[in-house]
Amino acid sequence: MHNKTNITGKELIAMGFKSGKWIPEALAHINTNQLEGDTLMNYLEQFRPGPIMDLHSDSMPYAVNIKAENELEESNVNSVLGSMDILMCTPTLVDGAVMPDACPAGPKGTIPVGGVVAAKNAIHPGMHSADICCSVMLTDFGSADPKDILDAAHASTHFGPGGRDRNTQYRFPKELLEAFESNFLLRDNQMIQIARTHLGTQGDGNHFLFVGVSKKTGNTMLITHHGSRGPGARLYTKGMKIAERFRKEISPETLKQNAWIPFDTGEGQNYWDALQIIRAWTKKNHEVIHDATLEGLGVKPKNRFWNEHNFVFQEDDTFYHAKGATPLDAKFMPDITGPRLIPLNMAEPVLIVEGDTTATNLGFAPHGAGRNMSRTQHKKNKADFTKEEVFMQETEGLDVRFFSNEIDVSELPSAYKNATTVRDQMDEFGLGTVQDEVMPYGCIMAGDWMKHAPWKKRKHR
Repeated sequence: MHNKTNITGKELIAMGFKSGKWIPEALAHINTNQLEGDTLMNYLEQFRPGPIMDLHSDSMPYAVNIKAENELEESNVNSVLGSMDILMCTPTLVDGAVMPDACPAGPKGTIPVGGVVAAKNAIHPGMHSADICCSVMLTDFGSADPKDILDAAHASTHFGPGGRDRNTQYRFPKELLEAFESNFLLRDNQMIQIARTHLGTQGDGNHFLFVGVSKKTGNTMLITHHGSRGPGARLYTKGMKIAERFRKEISPETLKQNAWIPFDTGEGQNYWDALQIIRAWTKKNHEVIHDATLEGLGVKPKNRFWNEHNFVFQEDDTFYHAKGATPLDAKFMPDITGPRLIPLNMAEPVLIVEGDTTATNLGFAPHGAGRNMSRTQHKKNKADFTKEEVFMQETEGLDVRFFSNEIDVSELPSAYKNATTVRDQMDEFGLGTVQDEVMPYGCIMAGDWMKHAPWKKRKHR
């Protein structure tokens, strides 16, 4: 009996299928089982590219929970809304909202800080950005002295680039290691090594360690703000590469920064699982700093709660991407233990809030005070004063420390939107109710660590 001639990869491509890693395995199955006719075509159908997804012809509607109070804010708001109009043409998006702390975060069409968008069956890495799971944690230290807490925390935390050396690393929990090793996107040795060394670090920029006193109880609170550091940044890079492959195939008109990974694919499942593991790592990153501070003082915690404000949240086949927005609705937080936290700036209280989902907030609140101008522009505005003069003016009565011992003017209170304006707009647009306020005692931030960066010293020498 004459055997049927084996099918080749070139023939599959000639039949309209795209070249890819699937072809060798498919050819082996086809030729081993001598598939032909309808049986062959039924088998191949799973590998046929899906239809091209065009941009929405009109921007999908979104809620605007922000208004300009002055000329500077008007420019900022117009820029945010212009970017949202382009963004909301992305084929997967079905709803959106803008918070009072919104500000632009990249080229036009990029989700702004303070933006929330809902996508069907899609995860957009660019819409949670590289700082995956940026979040805040509060621990109630009872009647402990604020200065003692700040001193102990200063000895426990780490700001600036890189990670901890071998002598000061926190123990990497076995269950976290096993989780990393179980996920295709997280199990490479370099990723795991960075996850070890970055545990107990807070990075730079607007991340902080804040100590204050509850307005309601008088108890002293420690609050940290940071994201997933190196592990999150590496996962983001991998996610963007996967999303770009899908974009080229199924929606080439979509802007690169808005590319997505379909959730109902192997890549989508892998990426979603990796996000949950990075979330767990980030929560542990907060905990080790808080626990070391408690241990240093010999204090037992009265209470603790946390929330992320830079993440992707799932409800059935809809994925809510919060780029700097606080989840109000408990359905978004599987491990919710209390109300949510909204920091404003180092001289203002951290708000403790709760609230309900409405048609216009999508279940979210602002994540802070936001900015009306870039860091560079703010520094130019302060050029007539020394850094020390601006610092003394804006932090009077507070114990504010920079880990690098260099003042970062772009993180002082005047760099941010007016806190009263943000709070007023929270009330006006139904974005959560303040339950308590943590009044500021002091804080630690990275500061301008770039001034004496190692590569600058080498270059100078």
